[in-house]
Amino acid sequence: HPSVNTVSILSLSLPELSKKLQDGSLPPDHVFYAYVGKALQLATETNCITEYLQESETQLRKMKVTGKLGLLYGVPVSIKDSIDCQGHDSTLGFIKNLNKPAAEDSVVVQVLRRQGAIPFVKTNVPQSLISYDCKNLIFGQTFNPLLYTRSPGGSSGGEGALVGGGGSILGLGTDVGGSLRFPAAFCGICALKPTGNRLSKKGIISGVLGQKAVVAAVGPMAKDVESLALCMRALLCEDMFNLDSTVPPLPFNEEVYSSTQPLRIGYYETDFFTMPSPAMRRAVRETKQLLEDAGHTLVPFELTNVDYVIFNFCVRGMFSDGGASFLRKFKGELEKSSMGLFFWMARSPNWLKTLLSWIAKPFMPRFSDIVRSMRANTVDEIWSLHCEIEEFCQQFIAQWKKLNLDVMLCPMLGPALGIGYPGKLSVAVSYTMLYNALDFPAGVVPVTMVTDEDEEELKGYRGYFRDWWDRTLAKAFHSSVGLPVAVQCVALPWQEELCLRFMKEVETL
Repeated sequence: HPSVNTVSILSLSLPELSKKLQDGSLPPDHVFYAYVGKALQLATETNCITEYLQESETQLRKMKVTGKLGLLYGVPVSIKDSIDCQGHDSTLGFIKNLNKPAAEDSVVVQVLRRQGAIPFVKTNVPQSLISYDCKNLIFGQTFNPLLYTRSPGGSSGGEGALVGGGGSILGLGTDVGGSLRFPAAFCGICALKPTGNRLSKKGIISGVLGQKAVVAAVGPMAKDVESLALCMRALLCEDMFNLDSTVPPLPFNEEVYSSTQPLRIGYYETDFFTMPSPAMRRAVRETKQLLEDAGHTLVPFELTNVDYVIFNFCVRGMFSDGGASFLRKFKGELEKSSMGLFFWMARSPNWLKTLLSWIAKPFMPRFSDIVRSMRANTVDEIWSLHCEIEEFCQQFIAQWKKLNLDVMLCPMLGPALGIGYPGKLSVAVSYTMLYNALDFPAGVVPVTMVTDEDEEELKGYRGYFRDWWDRTLAKAFHSSVGLPVAVQCVALPWQEELCLRFMKEVETL
């Protein structure tokens, strides 16, 4: 459309764009086609889109007639492949899921539509979602918009690439081990993983069905924190509480989000499991300094036993059945994804896992622990595991309350790893997955870029275990000057507004 100034539309932030759509100074179709054009360009560059939602055009036309304004009136929104949109596949990268269109929209998509948003594309994921890269046999590999040799992160990788490249102003993804936070951090944008049940998961397909140890969540991705807050405001409404009665009817708490009270912030620079890259450590240090200068109180937080949490709660929790249901998903599929190690272990009998774990213990302790965590459990063992996770959570909260903290500042894995590396580095999910095991809200905000000094310092990177994983991670971090690095902002369960308020503070500083 010759009279549409695409550049000026694409340069608006979501709150600005939303205001212009609401007051009628920008017609919805101008906005829609500006984003469709930009998304198309990004799809050719990064391969991030799996499907165009044709009905978005019908929705656009109807909008002009009804003129009913929701909080997201006229805003084009991108949706992760695993979130049901009526009439479209949710493939999870599996060929067997092709041509099985969803019978209805997931609850979050229904609510977005009622709020006037226009879901217009679905975005790529890694096969099975249990990966923080973004590749499958149907749609291929998605590339990072900032540097094509890098992974966009995963499993909401298509979202990360599309939003990060400016082809979508707001995206919805899911997170069971960092799947919203990795793509946000790798692509230089913001994301919020809420408490598992704050937003409805009805109509959203998970990677491992039925497991309750590691909690999945659905959440927004956008260029800035204010956009995430606007999305949460729109979703946390009567419509959602009516459509899914299992979601607590907690509307968005404006008072908490807009408060300017100084915060008491816990922080740590490392989890003593995955050694942070020099840029990750610096990101936390610099952010801590800025927060202190702004009048907040920062308190060191001692993290302990993260290795136990990762192996015993996360790996064992996700694969309590010895990986049987995970294997079932891949039955009849050609590709066995980048999860080679997990496949091989899921297929091995328990006695072999026990033996291997014992043999590997002295010289490869982490490998030994992973093999041991992949054994099939009895019901009795799973129940005690759930008990143990609850106890751990209560202890963590007690430590938090003892220090009288409001929120926590933590490292986030970064910069973006090269394509193919995430599949070899499943252990590096420790910084994010901790908060799925605890089920705390956690967001990601980009705060700095990798410098030449970071790169120089990386030469001394050895890791805590000095095993194959540590050596591989050192390689994966290399030659990343100029790529973004983020921090994680965490709050206690159901405190999404406080988490966002803290993220906003970090972003502003």
